[in-house]
Amino acid sequence: MIKKLFIPVFALALSSCNQRKEAQANTHLAYFDIKGYFEKEISRLQRLNPIVNKTVKVNGDVESKDSKIADWTKELAIFVNADINKTSWKGSFNKQVKNGVDIYTSDHKKIPIKKVSIMWRGQNAGKIEIIVDNKNILYQSQDTLTYYPDSLYSIKKHQKIKLLKDKRYSVVGILK
Repeated sequence: MIKKLFIPVFALALSSCNQRKEAQANTHLAYFDIKGYFEKEISRLQRLNPIVNKTVKVNGDVESKDSKIADWTKELAIFVNADINKTSWKGSFNKQVKNGVDIYTSDHKKIPIKKVSIMWRGQNAGKIEIIVDNKNILYQSQDTLTYYPDSLYSIKKHQKIKLLKDKRYSVVGILK
C-alpha cells in the first residue's frame, strides 16, 4: 500500500518543481533593476555604517551635520520606490544608450518616473539619476534623485500646491 502511494506522490512533487522553474523564468526584468540595486546598496551601507555629512535645505534655510544613518532602508526608500519594473509598466519605457549611459524614458501620464539614467564604470553603476514628476489638479512635484555609490546621494524636490507657496527642498548626503 505504501509503495503504491509513494509513486504518485513522488511524481506530483517532481512535476511541481518544474512549474516553479517556469514561473521563475517568467519574472525576467524588462529594465534596469533599480529596486534590487538599491536593496543591495542598503545592505552594504548598513554593514559599512559610514559617517555621512547630511545637508538639508528647505526654501533657502540650510542645516548641515555629520551623523551615522541608523536606517538606510528609510534613508534611501525614495530610490527603491522609483522601480520601473512594475508589471503594469512593462513596455512603457524607451531605452537609449549614449556614450556608456543607459537612458530609460517614459511619457505616459500615469507613470510618475519620467527618466532614469545609469552611467556605467565598467560593469558597475557609477551614477544613477532619476526624474520623478507627479501632477494632478491640486498638486505638482518634481524630484531629481541622484546617487553616486560610495560618494553621495541627493534628493531635490520642487512642490507646487494650489493656493500655497512653492516649496523647494534638497537633501544631500556625502559619505565619508
